Amino acid sequence: MIKIILCFSIILLPISSPAQQIASLLYNWQDTTLVGSWAYNNTYNECWGLVVNDREIAIIGSTAGTHFFDITEPINSTEVAFVAGAYTGGGVVHRDYHDYEGYLYVVCDEGNSSTLQIIDISNLPASVSTVYDSNQLFTQAHNIFIDTATAKLYACASNTAMDIYSLNNPVNPTLLYSYTDVGHVHDAYVRNDTAYLNCGNDGLRIVDFSVLDSPLPPPIPYIELGSLTSYADAGYNHSGWLSDDGTIYIMQDENHGYDVKTLDVSDFNNISVLATFNSGVDPESMAHNGIIREDNLYISYYHDGLRVFDISDPYNPIQT
Repeated sequence: MIKIILCFSIILLPISSPAQQIASLLYNWQDTTLVGSWAYNNTYNECWGLVVNDREIAIIGSTAGTHFFDITEPINSTEVAFVAGAYTGGGVVHRDYHDYEGYLYVVCDEGNSSTLQIIDISNLPASVSTVYDSNQLFTQAHNIFIDTATAKLYACASNTAMDIYSLNNPVNPTLLYSYTDVGHVHDAYVRNDTAYLNCGNDGLRIVDFSVLDSPLPPPIPYIELGSLTSYADAGYNHSGWLSDDGTIYIMQDENHGYDVKTLDVSDFNNISVLATFNSGVDPESMAHNGIIREDNLYISYYHDGLRVFDISDPYNPIQT
C-alpha cells in the first residue's frame, strides 16, 4: 500500500489488483480563514511529498504560502511549519514545488512580487528556514521540474518559454540557457537531461540538454530528439509523466472532453499513440496531472477527483 496526497486529503489505496477498489479517507485538512483566488476561488493549488529524517512530509500550497505536514501517522497528521509566499492573497492561482538535496524550491505564477524561494527542509519536522528569496532570476514561473541526476532546474513559462538553471550550488541557481524554440512550455518531465516538454498548442517536444554540461557549449546547446505535434484528439498539451522503464509517456490535454493519451516513446523517431482513455464520468471531463508509479497511473481530474489506472498493458489502461 502507498499513501497518495490529494490537496490535502490523505488517501490509502490498495493497488495490488486491477479490480475496482475503494479509497479510504484517513485525514483531511483545510483552513477556512484562507481566501480563495479571485479568478477561480481555489484556495489550494499544488502538493508535494517526500521523506525527511525518516518522517513522511506532505507539502501543500495555498493563496497564503506553503504548508508543511508530518503525515507519518496519517490519522494523526499535523501541520509542522508554514512559509508565507512573497505574493499572497486572492491574486494567487498557482504555486509549484520540487525538492533537491534537502531544499524545497517554490515558485508562483502570479504577482509582480512573486519570487523564487528556496527553503531548507533538512530539519523537518522540527522546523524549516528560508535561505533564498529573490526575484533576481525570474518573477513568475508556472511550473518547475528538477532533474536530480544532473542538478538542473527547469522553470516553465518564466522569463522565456523555459529557462534552465544549474543547481551545482543548491542555494545559488545560475542560468544555463533559455529555451525559446516554442512560444510556451507549460510543463516538463526531465530524466538524465532528456526533457519531455508539454508545449500547449505546440504539442510535445523531446529535447536532449546534456550538451549544456560541455565546457564550451555550442550556440544551440540542445538536440531535439523527437516531437508529436499532430495526433488524434490533440488539444492544449498540458502535462505528462514517463514510465519507470522510459518507454511509455502518458500525457493530458487540458480541454473539456479530451482523452488522456498513452504514447510509445521507445523510438523518438516514431512516437505513436497506443491508447486513449478517460474517467468515464462525463463527456466533458478534463484530466489535469498524472503521475506514474510502477504499473499505476494516478490522475487528478478537474471535476472527477482522483482516478487510478492500471497501465501494465499500455494498449488497454483499466481504471481501478
